[in-house]
Amino acid sequence: MSLSTFRVSLHIFLLTFIVFTVSDGQNLTITPDTGTTVNIFSTQAKGCKVCRVRPSRRCFTFLPLKNTTVVEFECPKPHDVFKVEIVRNIECTIKSCSGHIIQADSASQPLLDFNRKFIWNLKASALKAFKIDFTKAGLRQINPSEICPERHTYTLQAAGNVAVGKYCRSGIIASVQILKSGSFSLDVPAGQKLQNGQFDVSVGEEIKSLAKITLTFPDGTSSTELLSPNYPSSFPDDDVMEWYFQVPEKHKMSVQFLNLTQPHCLKKETAVEYRSKGRAVSVLRLMDPQPDQNLGNVSMTLRNCEMDKRRSGSPGLSINLRVTASSASLPVSCKVDMSESEGLTLHIEKLRPVSECKMKINSVTTEKITVSSNSDLSFQDCSPEDVQVTALRVIACSQLKDCPKTSVPLLLPVLPSCLPAPLSIATWTLRPPQHGTVELASPTGPLRQSLPGQPCNDSINIKLREGNGTTIGDFCSQGSIEKVQIHTNMSVTLSSTEGKAVRISYKHVLNATFKGEISETYIFTVSLKKDNPVLLATPGWPTGMKGYSTVSWIVSVPPNMEAHLKFANLSQPKCSNHHTDISVQRVGRSTLDYSRREDDKADSELTVFDSFYLNMSNCKIERGHFSVISNITLQLPKNKTMLPIILSVVAALLVIFVIVVIVVCVVIKKKKEKLNHQTSIYNPNGINIQPGHSRFPKTRADNESHVYATIDETLIYTHLLKEGAEVSVYRESDSNSPATGHANSQKPLISKDACFNDMEVGVYQPFEAPPLPERPQSRPLVDNEIYQTAKKSEEELPLSLGPRLEPEGGN
Repeated sequence: MSLSTFRVSLHIFLLTFIVFTVSDGQNLTITPDTGTTVNIFSTQAKGCKVCRVRPSRRCFTFLPLKNTTVVEFECPKPHDVFKVEIVRNIECTIKSCSGHIIQADSASQPLLDFNRKFIWNLKASALKAFKIDFTKAGLRQINPSEICPERHTYTLQAAGNVAVGKYCRSGIIASVQILKSGSFSLDVPAGQKLQNGQFDVSVGEEIKSLAKITLTFPDGTSSTELLSPNYPSSFPDDDVMEWYFQVPEKHKMSVQFLNLTQPHCLKKETAVEYRSKGRAVSVLRLMDPQPDQNLGNVSMTLRNCEMDKRRSGSPGLSINLRVTASSASLPVSCKVDMSESEGLTLHIEKLRPVSECKMKINSVTTEKITVSSNSDLSFQDCSPEDVQVTALRVIACSQLKDCPKTSVPLLLPVLPSCLPAPLSIATWTLRPPQHGTVELASPTGPLRQSLPGQPCNDSINIKLREGNGTTIGDFCSQGSIEKVQIHTNMSVTLSSTEGKAVRISYKHVLNATFKGEISETYIFTVSLKKDNPVLLATPGWPTGMKGYSTVSWIVSVPPNMEAHLKFANLSQPKCSNHHTDISVQRVGRSTLDYSRREDDKADSELTVFDSFYLNMSNCKIERGHFSVISNITLQLPKNKTMLPIILSVVAALLVIFVIVVIVVCVVIKKKKEKLNHQTSIYNPNGINIQPGHSRFPKTRADNESHVYATIDETLIYTHLLKEGAEVSVYRESDSNSPATGHANSQKPLISKDACFNDMEVGVYQPFEAPPLPERPQSRPLVDNEIYQTAKKSEEELPLSLGPRLEPEGGN
């Protein structure tokens, strides 16, 4: 046996081996099994206590025991005051469930006089369920207020303290699966022995519901009643419960709601789903007639909505239902009344001649049944695969004034559940007056065509056909076509793409309105959405439009948007009379923006800046066919698309410019502060002014003519640019002396009586110097060259930089 099928036996004799001895008439020695806990607790507010005898006497109203313990009760009749719980935990992994229950000696029942409750707490791995198998005993569900005949009551509970149900033995419930975690318990009254039997625990499926209960019906006729979780209280909010009915071969199953309360819903709707092999999902409202004849195994799912709990007295959701299984070999009578459905006809056809299915209408055997009024039908050994059920309704008016003034809803007929198969196809034939038009619109939103690159993912297909059978197109929901106008007799056919049954959720298919004559054969009103391409095909695609027919699409383009139009899969015929035409005209304009015939080369792409008409017309075809698929995409104009980008770039540049200006200002301010406070001046008289001094030592009477406002760097470095250049020595000049050179040069002056021809004297202060002149390639400038005379070695430099200049008026 593999780990995946490993099962743990839950023996419901005793979870503990209890050694029972009587000491002084009241002492009990209790020895629980490993992994088992025995809880002894008082059921009365005031009563006697249970006491530990050793090692020290201590008394409690609640006493959990995991090891061997000697206890004593204070009162003479403890079974009237105390109740016993025997608890064990079982944990399941992805493949198996842990531990097993040891069966106790059935002859030893020391707690027989107490009310006992055996509890198995079970936990499965994430997304998995644990499964309890009841096939050896079988359970049946009872009302919470009921008591089992043998008074052995089983209870299933899901996570969140949700009561899945209360059960007795001898039923058709074969197994139960509970998602993630829950508990299974058995209540045994005082004085009764445990019944023989065991239940197996294994790893369950990845279920999507709160719980899944499987029922296995025997041969013949049998029935059972089921209750929704928490009954009679409300089923959990926005949750799902599933039942699976297994019936023998050639048996049918029917469901009947005995008691039903429905909640006030905020979101979604309450519903019940039926699934069976070979048939599509049938979704019914709770008030709809439930299936009366389902052949084969059936899965039933109950779905709750998101309830409005703010309303006082909201009943919530609770269901009491009866499920009946019976042999299908007996004839099943079915009464069908079509008198209240004006123009509706029901067709029932036997699909397989070799089938044992027998159909009768008014006691006459036939393989095709047409019901248009009140009729008595009979079916024997008919399965859903043997029979096809279709409905047809004709809606016609000869003059426009006689037509319905409001729209006519195209609704799926409600058929009796006694039919052997559900409705698979529904057709409405619409016949407007000679000069009238049929307008179709969906109550659930715009339609779209089923085309290559845009297939219908929905399970429903709506086929539009002309009265002579010519195809107009196949459509489904969630598109851009707001309405369709057709100037001829036509039909609407609803069918399923998944299986034979039509889902009840599509009960209201379309709204049909009879209107006056239109200028085109077909008119489609289209509403575009941004960046959502729409494919529009000519009627009859891919076989082509019929001769001389015309079609127009009224395409709505929102303001400040543009439509990009492409013509794909274009097929042009050879015309024997007239021409095909493809034209685009903006709404409110008298001129055409685009027009091409079959003998012109059509543009592959076109841009339209406003709402427009896309018109196409066919000729009398000699050879080939006329068909086009138009691809339309709504976008923002390119200039408006670039405008936000340009504004963003300009804004970013502006921010960067402001940051740069702030940084430059800060740097300049710091430079100025540095120039004002960190100026080093070399004075040939020997007085050196260090950086950071706030004052220049005055050697002349408040005369500052010796301070250089600026220094021309080219004059300082000129001697380095020429071979044999003499050293220029700058010295102070009296402000009253005549200046040589240009007055605006602001260059330091050279004294005529300078005696430092062989000495270099410089003044240095940190500042932003202009760029140096071009340096000769043969004479690179080195870092220490400005402090040396040309062509003199370090030994030839004078040791003294010159005499110190004494301040005027000094001693």
